[in-house]
Formats: sequence, structure tokens, C-alpha cells
Amino acid sequence: MIEKFDLALARLLSHDRSMFSPLPLPTGIRTRMTGNGRGLAMHLLEAGEPGRPLLLLLHGFPELAYSWRHVMLPLAAAGYHVVAPDQRGYGRTTGWAQGYDVDLHAFGPLNYVRDALGLVAALGATQVACVIGHDFGAPVAAHCALTRPDVFRAAVIMSAPFGGPPALPRSGVAPAPTGLASAAMNAALAALPRPRKHYQWHYSTREADAEMMMHPAGLRGFFRAYYHHKSADWAANQPFPLPGWDAEAIAQMPTYYIMDAGQGMAATVAREMPAFAAPWLTEAELDVYAGEYARTGFQGGLQSYRCTTSGLTGAEMQLFAGCSITVPSMFVAGAADWGVHQKPGEFERMQSHGCGDLRGCHLVPGAGHWVMQEQPSAVSALLLAFLRETRETFA
Repeated sequence: MIEKFDLALARLLSHDRSMFSPLPLPTGIRTRMTGNGRGLAMHLLEAGEPGRPLLLLLHGFPELAYSWRHVMLPLAAAGYHVVAPDQRGYGRTTGWAQGYDVDLHAFGPLNYVRDALGLVAALGATQVACVIGHDFGAPVAAHCALTRPDVFRAAVIMSAPFGGPPALPRSGVAPAPTGLASAAMNAALAALPRPRKHYQWHYSTREADAEMMMHPAGLRGFFRAYYHHKSADWAANQPFPLPGWDAEAIAQMPTYYIMDAGQGMAATVAREMPAFAAPWLTEAELDVYAGEYARTGFQGGLQSYRCTTSGLTGAEMQLFAGCSITVPSMFVAGAADWGVHQKPGEFERMQSHGCGDLRGCHLVPGAGHWVMQEQPSAVSALLLAFLRETRETFA
């Protein structure tokens, strides 16, 4: 059985090496495929020498390992082995089930932790000096540090605060769903004078993938508009803490989070299409995202939103109710990033409970949601300072 599995993976890896065109990477960043011991052929970007302290960089949605290209070399120059994989459901990593009608448990939060552990072992390491996650990668990084602090010795959480795992019901009766798992919240949003819907519920629909794939300006146009809308370049991105988790409060957020009820994401961001690509995300770089998602579609990445809205994520993570991240941690986001406040109270809970050894919260000027792409020098400096401070935890 093991021999058959190894043979199948070997064929997958061999096939993957021949099917992809080269990525336009800075000199010094390598690309390769490796198995993770869990059926995935994982595509990695890599800088620095194996055997040095390992940094694991986990991207978000709709992103790729490529999203880390600007910060990898400064980290490697500081003496680290820097590895950024395409996560399950994304990019050039293969071996995951395609389509809407698949078992969502494969995309559950603990399975992403298992993927990361398998990759660490495949790299010949036993510890990760720091796991760094952005957007969707932020909860993956947080869950890695929460569940296996012996392996993941420090954590940097970017753009999506981690307030801790959900609580267990005290009375023995399951509490009514709240927040993103609440159908009542969606009904309340739909009943507003300007009917709205939460983007994660939209992303959970069968139609979401095809709707983004069919953006009227093509995939490059979709990425240009989407990335612009959530960046500091969109002047209306001026986030502030929201008073609570109710329809009127969260409807103050931009439409990329609280959408108009009758529109999909492609139509939402099309209204904010910039005339030109941003200096921090050129047309050639947009072509990378468009080319990768043209091959895979968005559904692999959308599955994690379905895990959230279905309650699967909450049910899995209740196993760790009452626990906090105990290893040194840091939070980084753009000063113009609404992601900091999109879950009312989460930013505050992260500081009071979610991270027990939080070494700092940094809101980077001149950056929105894509902080490590918009302001890579500032992010690199913050990461290097944190790594210097916490080096004793993995020495």
C-alpha cells in the first residue's frame, strides 16, 4: 500500500515539473516541488540554505506563495531557510480534490496544520523558528502555533487577528450560531434599507468561483480591481473599530466585505477598477496571479470559507477551547486594512487572550490588506526585529 502511494506521488511530482512555466522570481529565490507525506505534491518558493532556522510563510486568498517574493530574500540574508508553499487548494500544489462537491473536512483548519507539519518533516526539519501567515494564512499560522508549540516556536499573524478558539457551551446545550455561522445575521443584512450580504457567505455559494472567473475584464482585470480595492491606494479604506456584531454596524465596512445583495465579487470590485496597475503590483505580476488561477479556479481557496460558514471550523477548534497561543507572537497589518476590524472585538481579544506572549501589534502606514506586497521593506524590518528578539526560543 505504501509503495503504491509513493509511486503515485512520484508520478504526480514528475508530472508537475513538466506542466508549469517558469515564474518571474527575484534572483536568489528557488522553486521546486516536494511531497508532504499526506498526498500533496507541494509547490515551494525557497530562499536561504537548508539546515538554517526554518521560516514557514503561509499565503492567503486569493494569493499564492508568490505573494511573499519581496520579503523572502531579506529574511534569507539574515540567516534563515525561508520556505513559502502554495497551500492546499492553491497554485501549483496538487493532490487535493477539485470541485464544489468534495469533502470539506480536507480543507478544515486542523488539516492545514497537518499539511504544514508534513511539509516541515519533508524538509528534514523538526522545528520552525517562526510561522508567518497572512489573510487566510493567518489562522493557519495561529492554529499551528496553538496546537503544536513544540514545533512552531514563534508566530506572526498578519491582517486577520486571532482572538482564540471558540468557547465550549457551559450548559451542555449548544449555543445559537453567531457571527459568520449565523443565518440570522444574513437575514438582518438582507433586510437593511440597502440590502447587503457578508462576503464569506457569498464565497460559500456554488456560484462564487465561476462568477469571479468570468470577470468582464478577464482574470487580470479581476485581480487588478480586487487588489486595488483592498489596498491603501483606495482612498476610502479608512478602517475603525466597529461597535458590535450586528447588521447596522458591519454594514459600515466597504462592499468587498459587506456586499450589495444582488452583486457578486467580480461586479463589486469592477466598480473600483483602476486605470493602471499599481507600482507595487505590476501588469507582469498580475499575469502570474491570472495565469495560476486560470488553471486552478478559485474553488480550492473558497473551501475554507465554507468551513467557516458551515460551522465546521468552529466545531474542530472547540477542541482547544480556553487555550491561547503560548509562543512569542506578533501582529502586523496595514494601517488602511479593514481586515483588522472586520470581526468586531477580535483585535482586542487577540491582545487580551488569543496570544499569551504578544510582542507587538503593528499597523504599517501606506499599506492596506496586502501589507507585505504594498510595503515589503517595512514588513521585512518588523519581521527581522521580531526574529532577533525571539531567537532564544529556537536556539
